[in-house]
Amino acid sequence: MKANGFTLLEVLIALVIFSFGLLALAALMAKGLQYNTSALHRSYASTQAYDIADRMRANRLGITAGNYDSISGAGSDPVCITTGCTPAQMAQYDGWAWNSTNAALLPSGSGSVTTDGTTYTITVTWDDDRDGVADTCPGQPGCFVFQLQP
Repeated sequence: MKANGFTLLEVLIALVIFSFGLLALAALMAKGLQYNTSALHRSYASTQAYDIADRMRANRLGITAGNYDSISGAGSDPVCITTGCTPAQMAQYDGWAWNSTNAALLPSGSGSVTTDGTTYTITVTWDDDRDGVADTCPGQPGCFVFQLQP
């Protein structure tokens, strides 16, 4: 019995199977990189949430006066750091510096602080799926929420 060309067919089938394996490995690596980047952004977001919480704790007079009750967006620099800030100016500076860092560390990153009177809710959002739009809270991957009772 002659088997001419049978070895060539076996090699071709092995090559196809090997190619599918390499494609699956490449897809696995791409997903791993995506999840690793997502975890890095979540780590940055949690650090940023704790940063504004520490800034708030350091400015007790600003908390008492309600200066941290509704921080959101970029805000502006009150330009008082070198000359001395009032508690209200310090809260304004904290919000500006915090959101500037959020925007630098996270894709479409921003943060907000709200209160219900006794508890402050610190929210950091970013574009986790890279579609150009920051994710919304709660329930989205690009969202970190932290509550603080000073």
